[in-house]
Amino acid sequence: MNIAEYAIDRKVITVVMTLVLLVGGGISYTELSRLEDPEFTIKEALVVTHYPGATPLEVEQEVTDLLETEIQRMGQLEEIASVSKAGLSIITVTIKDQYDKFTLPGVWEQLRRKVHDAQRQLPPGAEASRVLDDFGDVFGVLLAITGDGFSDKEIYEYAKFLRRELLLVRDVAKVDLWGVQPEAIYVEFSRARLAQFGISQAEVYGKLRQQNTVVAAGRLQVGGDYVRIDSPVGIGAVRDIENLILREAGAGGAKLIYLRDVARVSREYLSPPAQVLRFNGAPAVSLAISTVTGGSVTELGADVAARLETLRAQTPVGLEVHPVYMQPEIVAEAIGTFTVNLMQAIAIVIVVLLIFMGLRAGLIIGGVLVITVIATFILMRLTDVALERVSLGALVIALGMLVDNAIVVTEGMLVRIQAGVRRLQAAREAVGQTLWPLCGATVIAILAFAAIGLSQDDTGEFCLSLFQVMLFSLTLSWIIAVTITPLLCYWLLPGPAAEGAAPTALKDVYGGPLFSRYRRLLEACLRRRWLTLGVMAALLSAAVYGFFQVQGSFFPKSTMSKFMIHYWLPEGTDIRKTFADVQVLEQAVLADD
Repeated sequence: MNIAEYAIDRKVITVVMTLVLLVGGGISYTELSRLEDPEFTIKEALVVTHYPGATPLEVEQEVTDLLETEIQRMGQLEEIASVSKAGLSIITVTIKDQYDKFTLPGVWEQLRRKVHDAQRQLPPGAEASRVLDDFGDVFGVLLAITGDGFSDKEIYEYAKFLRRELLLVRDVAKVDLWGVQPEAIYVEFSRARLAQFGISQAEVYGKLRQQNTVVAAGRLQVGGDYVRIDSPVGIGAVRDIENLILREAGAGGAKLIYLRDVARVSREYLSPPAQVLRFNGAPAVSLAISTVTGGSVTELGADVAARLETLRAQTPVGLEVHPVYMQPEIVAEAIGTFTVNLMQAIAIVIVVLLIFMGLRAGLIIGGVLVITVIATFILMRLTDVALERVSLGALVIALGMLVDNAIVVTEGMLVRIQAGVRRLQAAREAVGQTLWPLCGATVIAILAFAAIGLSQDDTGEFCLSLFQVMLFSLTLSWIIAVTITPLLCYWLLPGPAAEGAAPTALKDVYGGPLFSRYRRLLEACLRRRWLTLGVMAALLSAAVYGFFQVQGSFFPKSTMSKFMIHYWLPEGTDIRKTFADVQVLEQAVLADD
């Protein structure tokens, strides 16, 4: 008993399997993660070291060379590049392609240990090196907070409140604040007053450093317990700093000298600012929200929106939260468009099958195609393959190949039934004759995409879902073609069902006008085989030439309704000058209808 005969004899099992595939596929489709593009790791990190006051040559010789020597001992290193500027060293570390998102965190930890070991060799004026390796974070949601009549400090405090609340939302990995204007306390000395009292600036610095230092004040035994003694010290407000006692004046110490006597103390925003953010011409602070690895950005957007709606009652009047970039909406629209394209492609394939293979055979193959596509979602869910442009595009590519196995089995049974063979025997012969040839053809089709899935470079990682979807769908198409397809043909194709039934009239199934014309074309090509080979070679050459004329583009052109203006000034330009220029551009854009 071959596979087809077993499937037909075990009709209930086959029907239940079909229902499980349909229901399970539908549920898996709703639970699949949804992203705009596939996740991939960036195998580069930056090692940044500040060396204030040093020339580029000093930075190169005293900082960059030392760090590079230590980092080059890593066996995972692909290449290393460095830039030494006045007071700044930037080293770019690139790791070999075979390290993926599972092994790369360990590599970055080893890099940190190497950089840490080199710190003791750096010159005294150099600051501690920083390793930046989180370039792969994708901020799917970007919000801007503005407040008419609110200070930058008040907007910042509300942004911190929102960050604390949004970090509790499911699938939120990180919430970063940007555009914050930090405050600082400025102490401006009067050299004349310092000289008058005989106080040096170093003495004032020493007094300031002693403040806000947390020291243990000891503990006191009370009975059988120890009670910790608190020593409340520290200064925070401008008034406290102004009232800092520097020393006693005069021999008798009758007068105290305060910091306010020799300096002006004020609290202001840090100047010049490190970054400036404006939204629609108003100062703003942004919240950038990223999704956890494997999370669904569409669910993240819905959860964030629901949380913001819940917090609306706690938002002060005048403070507003504006969406700047909402990837969930873009992803939902993109996936919706791809889904429509997929449904249209399936419908086109089914219509073509109905035209060229007849109503019943077309419905059988179309039904098998739908079952295969839906069943693919189950394997995608089990292997955490998300719905994104590459995986959905793979389904569209696979449609033309998914029907091949079912067409061979259906046509094999159809020809035999029309020739008078009973349906069970026709299923046994059609599947038995084509079972392993179809398996081999399916494996070859899968191997055609294996180079993409097994590639260890960035392209292979980005397009991995293409290979996975092709593997799942083509494998399922073969399994369904030799199990479910014979049963559907057994039920739906007309003809004798069992022994003793009257067979249909025997006829030449290849005697129709279409097959007759096709036979004559093949015979003509065989008679003129050299001409045929010459035409095929010319077509192949034209195809190869045309391939190199096609314009290449890894990413399709963006249809996002946003554009960016990058404005660069020479290095060392004051950010306030850049800000003033950008404000001119801002007003020009705002005035454009």
